[in-house]
Amino acid sequence: MAKKKILVVEDEEKMCRLLEINLQDKYQVLSATDGEQAAKILRGEDVDLVLTDLKMPKKNGIELLKEAKSRNPHLPVILITAYGTVETAVEAMKQGAYDYILKPLRIEELELTIQKALAYKDLLVENRILRRELKRDFGEESIITADPKMRRILELVDQIADTDATVLIQGESGTGKELVARAIHFKSPRADNPLISMNCGAIPATLLESELFGYEKGAFTGAAKTKKGRLELADSGTLFLDEVGEMPRELQVTLLRAIEEHKIMRVGGTREIEIDIRVVASTNKDLRQAVKSGNFREDLYYRLSVVCINLPPLRERKGDIPLLVKHFINKHRAVSKAKVTDVSEEALGYLKQYHWPGNIRELENCMIHAMAVAQDQVIGPGDLPEQVKEPHLDTVFQIPHSWKQLLQAKKIVREQAVGKVEREFLIRALERNRGNISRSASDVGMNRWQFQSLLKKYGIRPNEYRT
Repeated sequence: MAKKKILVVEDEEKMCRLLEINLQDKYQVLSATDGEQAAKILRGEDVDLVLTDLKMPKKNGIELLKEAKSRNPHLPVILITAYGTVETAVEAMKQGAYDYILKPLRIEELELTIQKALAYKDLLVENRILRRELKRDFGEESIITADPKMRRILELVDQIADTDATVLIQGESGTGKELVARAIHFKSPRADNPLISMNCGAIPATLLESELFGYEKGAFTGAAKTKKGRLELADSGTLFLDEVGEMPRELQVTLLRAIEEHKIMRVGGTREIEIDIRVVASTNKDLRQAVKSGNFREDLYYRLSVVCINLPPLRERKGDIPLLVKHFINKHRAVSKAKVTDVSEEALGYLKQYHWPGNIRELENCMIHAMAVAQDQVIGPGDLPEQVKEPHLDTVFQIPHSWKQLLQAKKIVREQAVGKVEREFLIRALERNRGNISRSASDVGMNRWQFQSLLKKYGIRPNEYRT
């Protein structure tokens, strides 16, 4: 591994040489005896750290610090100072210096400070790389589409990203609502700050307030220490409220106040905390209907839907299926023993005619299944899950040639239509109630036994709808 490069700047030549000798075993050391000479080195060399005396002729340590930071904001600068200039050194830290060390120098202390500063710089570089990867993974380029509706949505994302307008993303489960929320965040000026997500339907109502607002030590039994809530953690960044339609009505007014006033109070707290956040929310419910039925506050609905994005289901953008299939094959190569590279035209035909109640998430799971069982490099119909190959209403039937054949064809169409409607009916009920059989049955006016019987008939597993 190449040695890290350190620039030592010290106007006393003996001290400069002493530092070189002590550091050269671990680091590649460049040296300068005044600030101007050091500045020239910085213009021509990429260094990992600057160790500089505070008081120097021509250009002092503060001036050198400013020049170094203007060239590389993440370059750590350590100042060497005497007792009489500690105040100046502290002021320099406010301007971006990593730390200061007092004379007379202790080599062990100096080496430890240098190690910490270099580790901090590595962490910053790692963080920048990670953020670039996140932007790549969740930016516009990660939303695979050629559909005109989706392209218009991506144009809208570009238009609103630079603003702080609240956004409501509506769409069925699996349509990519979270992906759009991430694209909004990573294309915004807040991209270098936190994106905090919270699924309002996955957290019990009794815990939702403390998760959202945080709590003070001793606020309730078990509150052993103060904890920040999601709103506070998202300060300077974006809060993504997934499935906001599941939020209890009594908590909605508190959330509305926090969004409008940019202030929160932790559970058990006595002081208000200012926050600077952008809110992006999503729902698979019809919030307008929820407002009419009294389950969702009208004022919160209008506050969240300043910009409203409606994601089309996959069945309305089937032209994207070949693109998505290619994407998922590349993404999940590791699950394929046969090193799958493509899908046959016949298999693609099945994928295009299927109605995809679980949308893109279901398509991805379908491709993982097909790649795991495929024996060849090209996925065939036999590799697809059975439900994908079931005939549906939009299948082209052979025109009957006799009255008897017509009666038989009508019977088949009726059975398929009933099957399609029943299956969709069950899936939608499970989605609304997160896979809970009792709640789903009650929701649609059936008893549990009737509902389970239909689930068994179509081989539907409630566990798949619990997330």
